[in-house]
Amino acid sequence: MSKRVVITGLGAITPIGIGKDAFWEGLMEGKNGIGMITRFDASEYHAKIAGEVKDFDPTAYIDKKESKRMDRYAQFAVAAAKMAIEDAKLDLEKEDRDRIGTYIGAGIGGIETMHAQYKKLFDKGPNRISPFFIPMMIANLAAGQVAITFKLHGPSSCVVTACATGTNCIGDAFRVIQEGKADVMVAGGTEAAISQAAVAGFAAMKALCMDHNDDPAHASRPFDKNRSGFVMGEGAGLVILESLEHAKARGAHIYAELVGYGANSDAYHMTSPAPGGEYQAKCMQLAIDDAGLTPADIDYVNAHGTSTHLNDEGESLAIKSVWGEHAKDVSVSSIKSMTGHLLGAAGGIEAVATALTVENDMMPPTINYETPDEGLDLDYVPNKARAKKVRAAISNNFGFGGHNACIVMKKFTE
Repeated sequence: MSKRVVITGLGAITPIGIGKDAFWEGLMEGKNGIGMITRFDASEYHAKIAGEVKDFDPTAYIDKKESKRMDRYAQFAVAAAKMAIEDAKLDLEKEDRDRIGTYIGAGIGGIETMHAQYKKLFDKGPNRISPFFIPMMIANLAAGQVAITFKLHGPSSCVVTACATGTNCIGDAFRVIQEGKADVMVAGGTEAAISQAAVAGFAAMKALCMDHNDDPAHASRPFDKNRSGFVMGEGAGLVILESLEHAKARGAHIYAELVGYGANSDAYHMTSPAPGGEYQAKCMQLAIDDAGLTPADIDYVNAHGTSTHLNDEGESLAIKSVWGEHAKDVSVSSIKSMTGHLLGAAGGIEAVATALTVENDMMPPTINYETPDEGLDLDYVPNKARAKKVRAAISNNFGFGGHNACIVMKKFTE
């Protein structure tokens, strides 16, 4: 008999707020987190805008010396983990740390460190490279640094599936607890890739929005007819997952129950989703089936909703395929309209948002939704947050390489 798994702690570092409360307030206000890039001089770049995390001081969460040995993406992860552990009121001194694990991924990893060290290599030669270059750059060090910081000896891993990373990490951590191999898991995604090479690379692919440099607040417009590419974001979203028995034994607050997980592959193209959203639909159905629910039980879809033509069309078709004649009854929104696309961290912050949606019966809006597109005719919760009883919700993430991942949460009942 597999164990039930609940969400008891949330940690979020986002372009619209740091901490789960500020993040949720931003979502409910329809706050825009997109502005001009300040992390580097982007004046010569085709894409000059991004969703940056403002006012983040790593030393508020991490020892100053240790923080200097972490890339920004790992700093985000350790800080979000601290928030989530504190939010869960998890007293680590009283816990069996061998039974607490870390599944935290990044789509890219320490690209800012890589850029700085390559510049040093080319300008000054190989003898000037930092001994911390490799451990600061590699993508698994977010999970590693969280485990080290909090002395968590349970299963530790880093899934890297591009934009599906955070959701795959949470889904895989869910399985670990279901199978009884851990009592608690710190899970989600982190990313800090607003750097020269990443912005130039995504722009070269024509994936980024490049026609709103003079109007960043309206650049990310998922499902809108005039959408023109995604806007990069950064941050981290982590959740504390616990077995129900462990959570109840310590009297933990439960945001929602995690009940389903689906993962599959388009096996179609390096960057484009398969036409018609066929395997995205199958992935959603896998997660719903795993939860023991039907599509009619799901009241809200936290969409991948990247603001690209292909994703938003394919995802809408996938939802129609799964819900059929009831597709207009399910509410769908994309918080990327506010935060931008956090790449490997997207599934993390979107899981936090989905858990809060289930708990509060309030759905975040899709802001900047102005002009309906032909065939994209679902309820996208346009422009304003809305109250709705959310019995269960699904969060979708789809990554380059054809990686699809979906998780289902529902209201906790005994």
